[in-house]
Amino acid sequence: MYNSKIIGLGHYVPENVVTNDDLSKVMDTNDAWIQERTGIKERRHVVRGDGDTTTTMGVKAAKIAIERAGIDKDDIDFIVFATLSPDYYFPGPGVLVQRDLGIKSVGALDVRNQCSGFVYAVSIADQYIKTGMYKNVLVIGSELHSHGLDMTTRGRGVSVIFGDGAGAAILTREEDTTKGILSTHLHSEGQHAEELSLIAPGMGNRWVTDIMEDNDPNDESYFPHMNGQFVFKNAVVRFSEVIVEGLEKNKLKATDIDLLVPHQANLRISQFIQKKFQLSDDQVFNNIMKYGNTTAASIPIALTEAWEEGKVKSGDVVVLAAFGSGFTWGSVIIKW
Repeated sequence: MYNSKIIGLGHYVPENVVTNDDLSKVMDTNDAWIQERTGIKERRHVVRGDGDTTTTMGVKAAKIAIERAGIDKDDIDFIVFATLSPDYYFPGPGVLVQRDLGIKSVGALDVRNQCSGFVYAVSIADQYIKTGMYKNVLVIGSELHSHGLDMTTRGRGVSVIFGDGAGAAILTREEDTTKGILSTHLHSEGQHAEELSLIAPGMGNRWVTDIMEDNDPNDESYFPHMNGQFVFKNAVVRFSEVIVEGLEKNKLKATDIDLLVPHQANLRISQFIQKKFQLSDDQVFNNIMKYGNTTAASIPIALTEAWEEGKVKSGDVVVLAAFGSGFTWGSVIIKW
């Protein structure tokens, strides 16, 4: 048995910055309203026609992670790609990354666990490495939200939150089982699936021909729906539970955490968790203020920036935690 460890990180965000004041020009909102509720000041949006897609952003992040890992792309044995915004209905972006990076015909897996996607993807990569099946696994979280948001007053409750971007990590074998990823913890509660969802396009209850014929401009099923207060209440509970679960599994306490990197859903959630675990500002990394919620990309973007800023050091206990649509939630406990 092996552990797995992260040896390379990279991220990419579009150059186009969209501020709260920019949004106030297309919908009834303002900077104070958005910051008070979410902590977000700005986010990045792909500009139509500039060539960025969920896959290409993932590829750009992956190239940085591969270079920093000090490996060749052909050393990668497997690809795990987490996203809720794939380029195509099918195939998923995993195989597109394999093609665009020019990697040999390795396996490619797509993960559809939304805000928990990167945590789930890391858990999958970790298990493949621990069992000896693969040595080097490329894990990507990438999202292109902006093209699918309702950028009107009707959709402001959701649309002001989300941004575009990608993050990537290279995981490899670690023979010292006291280091690397110590454990991962995954959960779901599908009874609340519709509380944070995008119903269409979907094959569950409508034929494609019916959707094409309807062409109803008032059909809101094509835009994300979120019961904000309900999601918030569940998030703070599940975040806490899954962090405690991970700490107890490894006989650790909250005081042992050197850095918590939570999914960047809402700054108020992160602040609630920080207060609950009595962590200092230096022990929690947040960047939602400048990127918004980038769903599966948020943790790898934040982890990459934290590492670049010297906030992640050898021997540190690093905790990743996420909660989102599904509901799904999870945590990763790492001894860096």
